[in-house]
Amino acid sequence: MKTTISQIGNHVGEKVTIGAWLANKRSSGKIAFLQLRDGTGFIQGVLVKAEVGEDAFAQAKEITQESSLFVTGIVREDDRAPSGYELTVTGVELINDSKDYPITPKEHGTEFLMDHRHLWLRSKRQHAIMRVRNEIIRATYEFFHKEGFVKVDPPILTGSSAEGTTNLFHTKYFDEDAYLSQSGQLYMEAAAMALGKVFSFGPTFRAEKSKTRRHLIEFWMIEPEMAFMDHDESLEVQENYVSYVIQSVLENCKLELKALERDVSKLENIKAPFPRITYDDAIAFLQKEGHEIEWGEDFGAPHETAIAKEYDKPVFITHYPASIKAFYMKPDPNREEVVLCADLIAPEGYGEIIGGSQRIDDEALLQKRYKEHQLSEDAYKWYMDLRTYGSVPHSGFGLGLERTVGWICGTEHVRETIPFPRLLNRLYP
Repeated sequence: MKTTISQIGNHVGEKVTIGAWLANKRSSGKIAFLQLRDGTGFIQGVLVKAEVGEDAFAQAKEITQESSLFVTGIVREDDRAPSGYELTVTGVELINDSKDYPITPKEHGTEFLMDHRHLWLRSKRQHAIMRVRNEIIRATYEFFHKEGFVKVDPPILTGSSAEGTTNLFHTKYFDEDAYLSQSGQLYMEAAAMALGKVFSFGPTFRAEKSKTRRHLIEFWMIEPEMAFMDHDESLEVQENYVSYVIQSVLENCKLELKALERDVSKLENIKAPFPRITYDDAIAFLQKEGHEIEWGEDFGAPHETAIAKEYDKPVFITHYPASIKAFYMKPDPNREEVVLCADLIAPEGYGEIIGGSQRIDDEALLQKRYKEHQLSEDAYKWYMDLRTYGSVPHSGFGLGLERTVGWICGTEHVRETIPFPRLLNRLYP
């Protein structure tokens, strides 16, 4: 009977066959231990010379790392195994013999591993991170479906920008200028005016010459937009969404979090509601702590980390100065120099994972913002139409998937959170 490692617990005491790769092996005289992986998980196969015969045992000992195999054996329960099961091997059939696999069990440098990212993905740690990433995506779709959102796909090639063209990748769209999307937000606002509550999930691009552990050139964003919803209501959606994702990962990725040696106690506490502080309070706190920052300046990584250390949950920083935020954010009606916005800062130094705001719904004010930000009225006419024809209060936010994966997995660098990272000096593989 063929099965997979993830399903092997359903066959205790039975003889099964799995297709697998040899991740590693070791032998002790008359017993060989085969570390097997099949994409769904990892398991140890135990090969006893006295049970399989001398020829089969010798053949198994010659199998090289990452060779592909069909392995047959009896499923046994084993409390010492991470999965709780072990395979007593009765037969091994070689499919493909892997020669001189470059990533050995020894330590390798980061650049070497990145050059071999297509193979590095096979490692137990990278496998675990990708499985957690998959669970975050699955839980995202589940959450927004339960909340009545409609999935909408904005374009990747755009003629306009959500936040200015400074950090955009420019290309030609036949005879016109075009850009790779840095956000689907403006299009999602249009979709919200048609469908009420919507969300997108797709790639975004930032031409930022940054080498920090938090930045990628290409990353994925989840961007909900909600008609008839104000700033405070949006914050509730955000904290409920993040809480839902965390609990789903804790429930469905126990083996992966264990493989990553993640301190799950820090994640178990992540439940709504989240603390909220204003930008004013954050500036006062940072100045008190000795940081050289003035009102009107944006926060950098050291500032966000210092603030996050005061909390054991993600924290919302709200009401930033309008001068450092995007043109579309709605001013606070009681204080027009700040806008109805928030950044959600993750604990443990992982920085901003969500940025969101209530959007301007007044046609005259948006026209004023166009002029202040020197935006082309022709290029953004369609966006103005959303205010001309049935404008309503509406809000939205964007969650960066890779930073969220990094936080939940406890990785040191965001490059490990996406299958094939695009970094400042890396377009290969």
